[in-house]
Amino acid sequence: MSIMKETSPTSVPELDFNTPAAVLHRRIRRTKDKAATVGVGVGGISVIIAILLIFLYLLYEVIPLFRSASIEQQATYTVPVTSAQTLYMTMEEQAEIAMQVTANGEVVFFDTLTGNTVKRQSLPVPQGVEITSFAEGSAASHLLALGLSNGQTLIFKHRYKITYPNDQRVISPFLDFPYGEQPMEVDTQGAPLTKLAIRDTEAGLTLAAVTQDGRTPITQYVKEEDFLTMEVQLVQKSIELPVREQGVLSLHIGPSQRWFYVVLEDGNLDVFDLKAGAQARLADRVQAVAQGQRITEAKLLLGGISLLIGDSQGKISQWFMVRDQQNLGQYKLQPIREFQLGQAPIVNISVEHRRKGFLAVDAQGMIGVYNTTAERTLLQETLVKGTSNLISISPRADVLLSLNQAGQIQKFHVDNEHPEVSWHSLWGEVWYESYDEPSYTWQSSASNNEFEPKFSLMPLAFGTLKAAFYAMLIATPLAICGAIYTAHFMAPSMRRKVKPVIELMEALPTVILGFLAGLFLAPFIELNLPGIFALLILMPIGIVAASFAWVNMPRQIRHMLPEGWDAAILIPVVLVIAWVSIAMSHPLEQWFFNGDMRAWLTNDLGIPFDQRNALVVGLAMGFAVIPTIFSIAEDAIFSVPKHLSHGSLALGATPWQTLVRVVLPTASPGIFSAVMIGMGRAVGETMIVLMATGNTPIMDANIFEGMRTLAANIAVEVPESEVGSSHYRILFLAAFVLFMFTFVVNTAAEIVRQRLRKKYGAL
Repeated sequence: MSIMKETSPTSVPELDFNTPAAVLHRRIRRTKDKAATVGVGVGGISVIIAILLIFLYLLYEVIPLFRSASIEQQATYTVPVTSAQTLYMTMEEQAEIAMQVTANGEVVFFDTLTGNTVKRQSLPVPQGVEITSFAEGSAASHLLALGLSNGQTLIFKHRYKITYPNDQRVISPFLDFPYGEQPMEVDTQGAPLTKLAIRDTEAGLTLAAVTQDGRTPITQYVKEEDFLTMEVQLVQKSIELPVREQGVLSLHIGPSQRWFYVVLEDGNLDVFDLKAGAQARLADRVQAVAQGQRITEAKLLLGGISLLIGDSQGKISQWFMVRDQQNLGQYKLQPIREFQLGQAPIVNISVEHRRKGFLAVDAQGMIGVYNTTAERTLLQETLVKGTSNLISISPRADVLLSLNQAGQIQKFHVDNEHPEVSWHSLWGEVWYESYDEPSYTWQSSASNNEFEPKFSLMPLAFGTLKAAFYAMLIATPLAICGAIYTAHFMAPSMRRKVKPVIELMEALPTVILGFLAGLFLAPFIELNLPGIFALLILMPIGIVAASFAWVNMPRQIRHMLPEGWDAAILIPVVLVIAWVSIAMSHPLEQWFFNGDMRAWLTNDLGIPFDQRNALVVGLAMGFAVIPTIFSIAEDAIFSVPKHLSHGSLALGATPWQTLVRVVLPTASPGIFSAVMIGMGRAVGETMIVLMATGNTPIMDANIFEGMRTLAANIAVEVPESEVGSSHYRILFLAAFVLFMFTFVVNTAAEIVRQRLRKKYGAL
């Protein structure tokens, strides 16, 4: 505000810009400008800091996945019983109490830290009978068996009762005899059992042995439950081997009690099919080690599907049965992967109780820690004093006991949290147990404890890109073409109605779109599949035909519609074409596809069809992405200075030439940004993909099959994952991958946008 000073009639009036009110006004304005500048700067920096903190937090959760194992010695002491050979050594859940089984039939429980004896118990071995062999059912079952010199076996379990008197944990070990304290017969001829194997399931019990005279008797007990008394009765069945094996190192029985493995010291490995009848059938015979080497140790991995073979050159190989692709219905023993510990012979292998990992020790005292699924060597270090006879890992895989020839036990603490994760297991093809070939698979959990987790992120990344591709394929042309027409050709009065309506679509919750897509759109497409394809073909043809007919109508008719409102005539055209296409669906299906187009696709073309598929996701997610792309692209096109288009028209260019040569190049940075933002929205979409697909993590570009995206997988599995577990951290890794993908795409988009802006900014 300025005040005019009093002057004479002939003087010129003067303006005073330094009045107190003007100075105060300028001071307030400067204060507001500084506050706005500081506020915008603080807001921008806060956003950057927030993004950086998210990045650091995700990295903090992910880094532990790729740490190697470490091991630290905690104690050394003498084994409780030194007068007899130690056949077996193990620990209970807390790794506080260990158990020693000796060759004289004595079981000793002792403290793992001090070696003090907690409990000592003698097994009910008959008088005058010696223990000639030993077998373990599986590490997690606690089932053990002794082979006796009279051809019988004694089966027992070690169990532990935990109590808390005075809030102090007390572990009380005891032995259990599930089949009674009387030994069970294995060899009817009563020969000593030099090798023994046992496998116990709910369906039956299988015992196999090698006798002193070279025979291999196998006895199966089928469990039958009495309907009235609920008592389980054992029905005995004997099986004979078609060959007599010599030089047997060990015997192993698979979890289904079908495959019977005979490991020979000369390097051969025989597999017999016990389901073939009274006489086992030789299913396969392989040379498991190289010529000139011998097998020194063999052990079944957790679950009993894979067999680990250690040889005299320090190599451990993994084998399991797969279907023979050349002989359908047949199986063969397949080498899967190898691990190298050193150059000395492998003397002992201890498998983990809950993971597909194992520890191995060689004759020079070197210990190796491995995981089969990840093909990962986590640790190789010489720690054992002298030659180790036995090693035992605790159920939680955090404590290791090693017994050497001098009777000394070394206790180690093992830190190995996430061995099942490696770059190869996340992004490469992995040959999983019972699979016919390597594959990309995501399956994070199952109903049993012997499950092999499958953490391949490839199906999830593929599903994310697949969903985004089909969504962008539908949304991008519709949104950009709609933005072009709305901003450049449409009448202002019509634009003021159309633009807010389309932008209002963005406020629709995606969970509603997913709900409608899953419960209405997916069944509707399945029932009217020929009509959907007819709609895709007839709609562009009908629009072009209607436009051609409108242009060639008499002027009197065309001038009845105000200029810029031409698009309104397409509304009834679109509705009629849609109605006709859907009405033709069932007749078309009867005429061309024998009444079932879905069956025709699956049976005749070999294209699987799922009701909730990528087509449904593309339509639903495209509908959600269209408002984002349309709004930004329309603003970019409408913001092109009018003098550019008016100048082009004045120079004789047609409206279409003006659009292509002037408007679109000038607006191209904004259009490109719109597409990139829409793609980011499609990549990160969760609820639509979660509700409108089968949510199956498969890698197939087929538009009629579903997928699982990274975002949907995180939403589904994070609430069910154990905090700090490998599964939990891999889900954070998936979030990190999404974060990095968005960051890279946005960075590339910004670089391209700046180049386009620099190139066309001079127009």
